[in-house]
Amino acid sequence: MTPPGPVDLLAFGPHPDDIEIGIGGTLAKHAALGHRVGLCDVTAGEMASNGTVDERLAEGEQARVVLGALWRANLRIPDRSIGSDPNHIRRAAELVRRARPRVVALPYWSDRHPDHVAASHLLTEAVFSAGLRRYPAAGEAWKPEAVCYYFINEMGPPSFVVDVSDHYETKRRALACYASQFRPTAAGAVPTRLTGARFQQLIESRDAQFGAQIGVAFAEGVVVRLPLVRRHLFSGE
Repeated sequence: MTPPGPVDLLAFGPHPDDIEIGIGGTLAKHAALGHRVGLCDVTAGEMASNGTVDERLAEGEQARVVLGALWRANLRIPDRSIGSDPNHIRRAAELVRRARPRVVALPYWSDRHPDHVAASHLLTEAVFSAGLRRYPAAGEAWKPEAVCYYFINEMGPPSFVVDVSDHYETKRRALACYASQFRPTAAGAVPTRLTGARFQQLIESRDAQFGAQIGVAFAEGVVVRLPLVRRHLFSGE
């Protein structure tokens, strides 16, 4: 779909459910605070072992409502072929130009899943290109204030963490929308890494560890490549 309007925060994910796994609590928190949140999946996850494209798109829309985001788009770049065509960068750049976000959240560049790595590279290029006045893509050039990266499978030292304790139940409900991936019941469904109980434990233990480091129940880690400016050294000001 075409985004209906500008947002404050735009989160990209390689497949439907990746955004929720990595940064669902942070998105729910920003939406609850009144910020305009937009979501965009790069693919429809058509190569997944379970679930159909229609199911995954419907699940993504259900999760969007749970998180409180304004809209969810899908670039419909072929799954397992992210970045194989130069037009993939253009499509992502055009969405950035239409959404005009203040902050963009992208998947972290180191991950066990090749699609996550490819999406991180593609989207980094697209966000940069979107800000170039002479880049040949539809829309006026737009450069966000900041680009940040969130973890999906892997975990590294964060640049900072966001306390999402008060919104963690919302993250759980958003993830629960993806029944085709976490609790498949269709004929022919097969066990995968996502269907095991350990995967949910992996997500929550990571978020609990980040939370424990700052003395709260749950937090999500964020990495930035460029330094963020603070007015002074006092926390929270």
